[in-house]
Amino acid sequence: MNASVQISSSNFGLSEAFKALGDSLRFGIVRLMQQDSFGVLELCDLFDVRQPAMSHHLKIMVEAGLLCSRREGNSLFYRRMLPDQTNSPDALRTLFGLIDEVELSAEIQQALDELRELRTQRSLEFFQKNSERFRSQQDLIAGYGEYGKTIEDAVRALPLNKAPLNAGLWVEVGSGEGELLSAIAPEFSNAVALDVSEELLNRARTRVGDLDNVDFVLGELNADLYAGKADLVSCNMVLHHVASPADLIGAMAASLKKGGFLLLTDLASHDQEWARESCGDLWLGFEREELLSIAGKAGLHCHSEQYLALRNGFRVQVLIFEK
Repeated sequence: MNASVQISSSNFGLSEAFKALGDSLRFGIVRLMQQDSFGVLELCDLFDVRQPAMSHHLKIMVEAGLLCSRREGNSLFYRRMLPDQTNSPDALRTLFGLIDEVELSAEIQQALDELRELRTQRSLEFFQKNSERFRSQQDLIAGYGEYGKTIEDAVRALPLNKAPLNAGLWVEVGSGEGELLSAIAPEFSNAVALDVSEELLNRARTRVGDLDNVDFVLGELNADLYAGKADLVSCNMVLHHVASPADLIGAMAASLKKGGFLLLTDLASHDQEWARESCGDLWLGFEREELLSIAGKAGLHCHSEQYLALRNGFRVQVLIFEK
């Protein structure tokens, strides 16, 4: 994994953890990070704490084995230590479970909602301003031609009742220009193309042509939209653009039938900061263990995984989860 992720697998102990959590601010930070990661400045705004003080508290929690840090360009992001990356996974998993029973205060929840809305607006503004250059910008990192065949083959290999037009409902989150949609939609009874960009949806309509089993929906996925209805949900090169990756994975999991599959394609962790400005990325890829942990909390288990090294130094991970 990327060398900028600072992880120690030997320094977790309950005594040190309890000492760190004895401070109410530090307890609140760990609780906040149940399924998300935050930059130092974001945490300062959320808790109304000056940066030197926040950095001090974060250092204590890293040393106690509760949090780990990840450098993205000039910024440090923090998240909870994944239990399986410690020397006492069961103890840390139990401790986090107890912490998560405490509800976030209304004030912090409101501040968190505002932060996620700000992240979302930044992403939307980027795509609204740059929809005409979408393909060229995407190709700077990973064009569909570099991973498309892999995910098409992965979908076709799934046990989804392969009689013609009898594979149920497929929901594609972030359909983009419709490359995967045009290739796979004929194999499903019904397909839904979901995107926040009307311009990209129009391009997908043009690419799909006269297929009559595709519905085009402008907007974001929420947990109630297709709850328990989908045989397959896919999300390709979208997760690094969304405000809360964990929330989206949770919503996709909630959309699946029992036995349904989530196809998740995204960048592995990297340190190429220019991707934020040039491509509208909110996150510089993801660690495999982080995605597996989030998916596990959403009731999914890993069905298969593939990793593709690209010519420009990025790596794409293709993860399939089953509910």
